[in-house]
Amino acid sequence: MNSSIDNFVKKLMLAIATVLMASAASSQPRVTEIGFVDHPLLAGFPDSEIIGVEYSEDVNYRFVLGSLQRTRGQVVPEDSERIRGNVTKITYEISQEFTGADVYQYYLDQIDENNYTQLFTCEGRACGSSNYWANDIFRNRILYGPERNQYYLAIRTGAGLATDPSIALYIITRGNRRLYAYLEIIEVDRGTSSDAGGDIDRLTQSLQQRGSAVMSGVSFGSDDSLVSEGELELMVELMNQDPSLQIYIVAHLRTGGSLAELLSRSLARANLLRQAMIDRGIDARRISAQGVGPLAPVCVGRACDQRIELVLQ
Repeated sequence: MNSSIDNFVKKLMLAIATVLMASAASSQPRVTEIGFVDHPLLAGFPDSEIIGVEYSEDVNYRFVLGSLQRTRGQVVPEDSERIRGNVTKITYEISQEFTGADVYQYYLDQIDENNYTQLFTCEGRACGSSNYWANDIFRNRILYGPERNQYYLAIRTGAGLATDPSIALYIITRGNRRLYAYLEIIEVDRGTSSDAGGDIDRLTQSLQQRGSAVMSGVSFGSDDSLVSEGELELMVELMNQDPSLQIYIVAHLRTGGSLAELLSRSLARANLLRQAMIDRGIDARRISAQGVGPLAPVCVGRACDQRIELVLQ
């Protein structure tokens, strides 16, 4: 009898503990566990490993645009702005054969190639205390290191409009020589953006001037399922406004298999987006899906692992 009671108590305690752990987990930001490699807006350093990815929705984010200082007991940047949007956080650890300067230059080159806008940049002690960046701004203790070993970049993609995705990039070499690059990517929810007209104008201008435009914010899981639609609704609205517009949806995929596999998977991704636009009422004859895998040399060294490009027919 006592044995039965003991077993019942143990099972009851285990059930309570399970409920408590599930409750605690549900209060944390959702951690991506779908094979996420790189965010399509910015590629990681070639010899690096992602050691942490986190995603949070509808965040009132403080975008730092100046060096840090402590005033009246609080850490404050010289300049900043507030952005409400969805935030993706990615932590990379980089091989110690490289330096922070190598990584910093790699991202500068990538930003130039993508025609992104630098809003603020600093190096070393000019950025302020690394302790402030690690613990007060990013709340990630692994990023703390000597001030002389740090770099920070505030970037805006696209045309540099307030509704374009913003990126905070921090690079640090710790005292133990471990090198990290940390990204926080803030994307305004297109469904709630008050400047959708401005975004459509930007897409239209890019298509007219260059014959192509990158559909930002689109990402896929390791099974090639569509995880984030990004600017899909915006493109549907643009095509509804201009019934003569015909496009190719071109999917790039650079890593994760043989050439044949990458071509097949990228085509499947482009077809997913094509079907999503058809389901929203766009005539199928106006959209062609193309998958080029890694066969786009212009993308070498750029953020194109999962890039979706719209090309005029």
